Amino acid sequence: MSTTPAGIPIQPVTLRGQVETFLRQAIVEGRFKPGQRLIERELCEQLQVSRPSLREALRLLEAERLIRIVPHRGPVVAAVSLQEARDLYALRALLEGFAAREFALHAADEPRAQLREAVGDLRAAAQQQDASGIVAAKTRFYGVLFRHCGNSLVERLFHGEMQRISLLRSTSLTRPERLSHSLGEIDAMVSAIEQRDGERAQSLARHHVAQAEAAALSMLQPTPAGSP
Repeated sequence: MSTTPAGIPIQPVTLRGQVETFLRQAIVEGRFKPGQRLIERELCEQLQVSRPSLREALRLLEAERLIRIVPHRGPVVAAVSLQEARDLYALRALLEGFAAREFALHAADEPRAQLREAVGDLRAAAQQQDASGIVAAKTRFYGVLFRHCGNSLVERLFHGEMQRISLLRSTSLTRPERLSHSLGEIDAMVSAIEQRDGERAQSLARHHVAQAEAAALSMLQPTPAGSP
């Protein structure tokens, strides 16, 4: 039986899943940077897993487009191009606006409570400057929103792009002022949801995405030659 670096046993049936989770979080949180090589030998030593187990996890992350397998280099953390970022934000605006409106109009009391709880967790993580906690809380928030928007196709479309969206989310949040603005935008959206104001919830959700897009694209724009 393998163990984690902390010496905690990993059950064989969950080994690949734990490796996937570690790598996915490291990429989404920016600990592994776009373009960075993932050296299998080093990862096997760090995670104390076999190369076949690691490669199984890498294949899934390749399918999620979080890594690319480059000939003669091996696995490399994927980058999001400027055009792909614009496309993803356009999709986010449509899907999240729809989900916020439908959730506001139709969600039952229990999902509303779950949404408030996720926002509370997000604020707590932000106060502690806990990057992993912020990503996890936002993932829970959107999971509740889409799971209870009443349209399973919209939910599947969102989750199909979720990992790429998470990459962009971590990019936008690298701007120091973005997190506080993001929290305010989410609070306003949830307030409209609480009031069952579907149109306002949709408008605020789309505004939130537009602000996140502006922050992320400013980080992704190439620096002009000669600029500091």
